[in-house]
Amino acid sequence: MKISRIARISAIGAVAALALAGCAANESNAADTSGEASGIAGMVEATGASSQEAAQQAWVAAFQTANPDATVNYTSTGSGTGRENFLAGSSNFIGSDRAFNSEEIAAGGFGSCASDEIVEVPVYISPVAVAFNLDGIDELNLDGATIAGIFAGDIANWNDPAIAGQNEGVELPDQPIVPVHRADASGTQETFTSYLEAVAPDVWTNEASDEWPLSTGEAADGTSGVVNAITNGVGYIGFADASQASGLGQVAIEVEGEYVAYSAEAASALVAASPLEDGRSDHDLAFAVDPAAAPAGSYPIALVSYLIGCVEYEDAETASLVKAYFEFVASAEGQDVAASAAGSAPISDELREKVTGAIDAIVTN
Repeated sequence: MKISRIARISAIGAVAALALAGCAANESNAADTSGEASGIAGMVEATGASSQEAAQQAWVAAFQTANPDATVNYTSTGSGTGRENFLAGSSNFIGSDRAFNSEEIAAGGFGSCASDEIVEVPVYISPVAVAFNLDGIDELNLDGATIAGIFAGDIANWNDPAIAGQNEGVELPDQPIVPVHRADASGTQETFTSYLEAVAPDVWTNEASDEWPLSTGEAADGTSGVVNAITNGVGYIGFADASQASGLGQVAIEVEGEYVAYSAEAASALVAASPLEDGRSDHDLAFAVDPAAAPAGSYPIALVSYLIGCVEYEDAETASLVKAYFEFVASAEGQDVAASAAGSAPISDELREKVTGAIDAIVTN
């Protein structure tokens, strides 16, 4: 099993605590899953989203325990590299923090597949934390315009009035701000820049992108690289999947006049209020999340991360293994495993029904 590192994760809030209890309660169900999946064998190679790293480690371990003749090699490369690998045919499936867009799907050329039809299912919903490192400060309140100003380079010092005015009583240092972004193409980065574009278009004048559009700030590779840069740099601030940002200072973000700290529950509330994109097939489930329309109490930067595979594979054993793995990840047991390991928000029963229907499109004979 190839996982770049074993992430040490703290579960997020009460939702994750409940997920831990739910996982224990479902041990007998997991055994049933093992029986159903007996006979699954072979090896598949996968790459992609570093945000899914902790969840993928837990998913792979549980799946291989239930299916000892199966091997799933997931390497955390970042979403952009994962999509490139899927197009090139070097990954049997990928994890990605965004679905392929309509233009990419129309172009086709998915080298991993026997046809140009693909399956895209949302299985990992998690807050994107805005995390910082300041001595003696564990939490700050910031609105979208201030966050945009920091990452655009317009707000350059921690005691800037825009920050101080939202944090009365906090002794902010007279110290430069060092914003950190992803060096690699990243769906987490696209989620974050989509938020900036949606809520502060007068400040953040760039289009949402998985590639950082500015030359300012410091770049780091992958989620772990961003977290390490912040951890080792006093005065640093960046964004990362919340599963890997524990132990750092956290930003509570203004939504409808209130500051909302990240949690799996609050991220799920944003996604629950979002529609699926129009014009997609029944086995291509991509969310159209609008941070500017975040309802009160929701966390406005929520990552919806996908598993992406083929409708048709050249090899029947590969198809059967990918399908079985996708089914486990989407199951209640699989979602509990991710919630316990990474603090993600389990998908709803309603969404699971759609996801299961999409996975059924994978041809295994």
